[in-house]
Amino acid sequence: MLVVPGIELQKGRCVSLQRGRLDEPSIWHVDPVEKAREFSNAGASLLHVTDFDAVAGEEPQNELVENIIRTSGTRVQVGGGIRTKERAAELIEMGAARVVMGTVAALQPTMVQELAHLYPDQIVLAVDIWQGGLMTEGWRTKAAFAPEAMMEAYSTTPLSAVVITDIDSSIEDQDAQLGVISGLAAVAKCPVYARGTVRSMDDIARLKYIPGIEGALVSRALFDKSVDLVEAIEIAKPEPTPVADFK
Repeated sequence: MLVVPGIELQKGRCVSLQRGRLDEPSIWHVDPVEKAREFSNAGASLLHVTDFDAVAGEEPQNELVENIIRTSGTRVQVGGGIRTKERAAELIEMGAARVVMGTVAALQPTMVQELAHLYPDQIVLAVDIWQGGLMTEGWRTKAAFAPEAMMEAYSTTPLSAVVITDIDSSIEDQDAQLGVISGLAAVAKCPVYARGTVRSMDDIARLKYIPGIEGALVSRALFDKSVDLVEAIEIAKPEPTPVADFK
């Protein structure tokens, strides 16, 4: 299983949000570019960057995002406020390995499906779930259809992956609720990454054994030192297959 460090950006700073509230960020006093390099040097083969300024409808942090992409030394997938083909193409041209689309994927599936065919294996579907329902607009709006219906709509689309966020686990600070994610992973047609479920090393170990889960996105737990990235990557490695001794 892949451990994917997450860097969430607001006004040029690394932050974490409580309940998705853009006006109440926890600010981490670290340099985002240096932090990206640190994660890469620790062994991360993929970084996840979220631009909260773009989520808020403000000017996207293009210079900072591009700097991270160019200097981190590893692949970077970018999400946050990507609502048009043009914006997705702009990020891919910057060098983003993948772009993550959630709200627009729910509201304009035909456009996102066309984009996925134009950029096969570079479009990631974001499925955010709260109390069993699909959430859009930065977790603020409940969609009129179920998460399963959204997954089905993209079942034949050449997506790179699906990122499933269990908002209940992410915002309530309770034991990771793996049932929702494992259920969706069982029917997914592409790799699934779990988000919002990791607050300790034990969570990494638990996710590792869920069928269909290829990776886990971890952000706050890395910044508050609840999870050590090097150790998490080691825990997430597959167990060696036993070999019979034919002596």
